[in-house]
Amino acid sequence: MAVMKQSPEEIIRIHGGQLRMHEALALGISRYQLYKLRDQGILEPLARGIYRLVELPAVSDPDLVTVSLRFPHAVICLISALAYHHLTTQIPHEISLAVSSHARLPVLASPPVHAYRFSEAAFAAGIETPDLDGVPIRVYDPEKTLADCFKFRNRLGMDVVQEALKLYKSRMPVKPDALLRYARICRIERVMTPYLEAML
Repeated sequence: MAVMKQSPEEIIRIHGGQLRMHEALALGISRYQLYKLRDQGILEPLARGIYRLVELPAVSDPDLVTVSLRFPHAVICLISALAYHHLTTQIPHEISLAVSSHARLPVLASPPVHAYRFSEAAFAAGIETPDLDGVPIRVYDPEKTLADCFKFRNRLGMDVVQEALKLYKSRMPVKPDALLRYARICRIERVMTPYLEAML
């Protein structure tokens, strides 16, 4: 008895409901089949070269999901990381991404991204990989995010940094050791220490 071949739609569903173009091709789904599913309203493009089944629940943060799929080695940082951790009242108008010092800067029209080059040590420290709508995203933990904001305080504004510290203290267990460790890695220990002492 012949075994029924799985349809492209079934293959995509088995693999979590969303695929990059190169992943689909590796699974035996042709470009034509992908475009046909898109034209039939079965698939929706999340970003260039990334497709998702329409039947899946709505994405809670489509911008973070799109950016994480397009740039899987970058890390969400600064205002975008503050917003993710609920440590700011600012509404990011672009996604802030950290890349290592020798990496190519990511460019994307929608959603707009702003990339920052971090030293190797600062780039690698404090990365969390939570799952967002079935997509692993890379984001700095709250303490590393605060250290990064101090590092870029002239660009972000000290009012943003101070608000983030205040919200951190009121909403999360304060981790002074982690804050100091990241301050050293980011080379802003002298700047951060008085604020940490006042907070504690």
